[in-house]
Amino acid sequence: MTPSPHLGDLYAVASTVCFAASNITVARGARRGADDNGAFISLLVTTVVAGGGWMILGALKGFEPVTWRAILWFIGAGAFTMFVGRVFFYSAIEHLGAMRASTTKRLIPFFSVMLGVGVLGEALTGGMVAGMLLILASFAVLVRGSMRAASPGTARGRGFNVGYIYGPVSALGYAMGYVLRKMGLADAHDAMLGAAVGCLAAVVLFATTATFNDSYARAVRSTFSRPNPWLVAAGALASGGQVFYFMALNESPMARVALVASVEVFVTLFLGAIFLRKSESLTPALLLAAFLGVAGTASVIAF
Repeated sequence: MTPSPHLGDLYAVASTVCFAASNITVARGARRGADDNGAFISLLVTTVVAGGGWMILGALKGFEPVTWRAILWFIGAGAFTMFVGRVFFYSAIEHLGAMRASTTKRLIPFFSVMLGVGVLGEALTGGMVAGMLLILASFAVLVRGSMRAASPGTARGRGFNVGYIYGPVSALGYAMGYVLRKMGLADAHDAMLGAAVGCLAAVVLFATTATFNDSYARAVRSTFSRPNPWLVAAGALASGGQVFYFMALNESPMARVALVASVEVFVTLFLGAIFLRKSESLTPALLLAAFLGVAGTASVIAF
């Protein structure tokens, strides 16, 4: 079957909406100081969805050949994207709110370029440099705007919010994981398997960390003893976003899918303005940061 860019665009839009809706439901369900912010249940749900998808597609179309080296790459990718990336992103939402945390995700292309040049030896173009500068400007505007006037319900009082550390750490984790996943897919062309293995690795890492970290232990216990419907919904939506993203990659070039996905921040802002208006506010600085971040992403991808 010939890949269809238009079908790929529809899948990419569906992925974007799912991820944005997941951001909103995390913000509705997670509360600062609560035992669980939804990260662990999200990993569990995504593992089940990706693993089930891999088995169903394999049964229908046949399983792709896999090497142990690819499995190791996928485990490493999961450790960074699912464990570092998603766990810290959920913490960023907990401290910043969905709107601002979503804007910090625009740092992923910035770190991706740095890793591509430094690790993979890719060429650095003028468009990439311009895009990186726009992304840095986006983050600077976001932090400055937050420090000048803290948003009600997200950052109490004036001063620096630790969420602005969690956000970049999450973005760096995602970027590093994408590099490792790219290496894994070069050995085994099965994105669904990569997602399943990566999620399972992240679940194991989270559970292992819970054996010596009390906050992680509380999150694991709370997931099973007091499941939060909002956080369960967030996990399901994030899983759907990931599945649709992989479906889009099967139909369209990666750059095209990434460009469509970059508007996730605007979908999150739109949904947040409707459903989170009692706890978060849409400010000119936040809108400017979102525009700069998406413009920077487009510059990195296009040039």
